[in-house]
Amino acid sequence: MYVSKLGVVLEPSDHPFENKGVFNPAVIRYKDELWMIYRAVSKDNVSSLGKCVLADPTHVLSRESVPLLIPTEASEKMGIEDPRIVFLGGVFYITFTAYDGVTARGALITTTDFSAFERKGILTPQMTYEDFQHSLNLCDDLNPKYHRFGRLFHHRTTPSMYLNMQLWDKDLVMFPRKINGQFAFLHRIYPDIQLFYCNSFDELNYAFWKTYSANLKKYIVLQGKYDFESSYIGAGCPPIETPHGWLIIYHAVKDSAEGYIYSAGVALVDIDDPTREIARLPEPLFFPDQDFECKGTTSHVVFPMSTYAENDQLYIYYGAADRVVAVASVSLNQLISNLLSTIE
Repeated sequence: MYVSKLGVVLEPSDHPFENKGVFNPAVIRYKDELWMIYRAVSKDNVSSLGKCVLADPTHVLSRESVPLLIPTEASEKMGIEDPRIVFLGGVFYITFTAYDGVTARGALITTTDFSAFERKGILTPQMTYEDFQHSLNLCDDLNPKYHRFGRLFHHRTTPSMYLNMQLWDKDLVMFPRKINGQFAFLHRIYPDIQLFYCNSFDELNYAFWKTYSANLKKYIVLQGKYDFESSYIGAGCPPIETPHGWLIIYHAVKDSAEGYIYSAGVALVDIDDPTREIARLPEPLFFPDQDFECKGTTSHVVFPMSTYAENDQLYIYYGAADRVVAVASVSLNQLISNLLSTIE
C-alpha cells in the first residue's frame, strides 16, 4: 500500500507561546475554511493551543500570533495538549490532555463558534494509583503492563507524592456520532486503547471509574500484538465511519536500541461494538524515516492526530519528533481494501 508523505506543514515561530514546538494538530472544516488547531509549546514547556487556516491540505494561508486557548485551570497549568475535535449535534467537542506538571488526564472543552468556550473538565479517572491497583486486582487475565506504570511512579517519587498522584490517562478521542444512543470515547490507560460510554458527562464520577476499572478487560479496543506496537499503543485520530466499520488510526510504540519508535497503525472495529476488532494491518501505516521525524524534541516520532478527506484522498496530520506538523496521504478505498484483505 502506498502512503505518500507530503512534508512539513507547520514549524515553530518566534511567538513566545510556540517558539519550541508546534505539533499534534486537529484539522477541521469551519465556515468553508480548513482550520488547524495545534499544540504549541513555549520554551518554558507550557502547552497551549494555536490556530492557523490552511489554503489547501498542505499549505498554510494565515496564522494567529496569539493562542486560541491557554491553560486556566489547576489541572492544566502546565499544558493543554494534543487536541482532537469532532462536530456533533451543532457542537464542536475538543478533547485534550490536561497536564498539571504531575498528572496527565483527558479533558473536554466545547464550543459552537470558537469564540466562547465551555470547559467540561476532566473526563477520565480521577483516582490514585493505589485505588486503581485495588480495582485491577479484581480483573482476571489482564496484561501485567497495567501494573507497571504505577510501579514506575512508585519508585521514582516520594511515598507521599505517589499516594496523591492520580492515574495517567491520555489520548482522549471522541467518536463523531453517538453509539447506541450514548457519547463514546477512546482513551489510553497504559498500555492499551480502551472505550467508555456515557449519557452525560456528569456520570463520569469516582464510582463510575471504580466499577469500570474493576472490569477493565471488557473495555479494551486494541492491544499491541505486532512488533511495531510491542511496547504500547494509544488512540490517534478521531474514528472514521465506513460501511465496513470504524477506521481507527492510532499511534504504536516499539522500544529499540535508539529509544522508543512511534509509528502510525490502522485497524477496523465494529460499528456497534468497537471492542470487536475486524481487521488490522500487521505493519505500520507509516513510520519515522524522514529527518524531521527522526530528529527533534523527541526523536523517531510520528504521532497521527487528525484526518481530512477530499473524495478518496485521506490526509493524515501528525506530529513529527514533537516539533513540527506534517501530513501524509493515502487512498481511503485502498486502505480499507488492504485492511479487509487481512481477514482470514
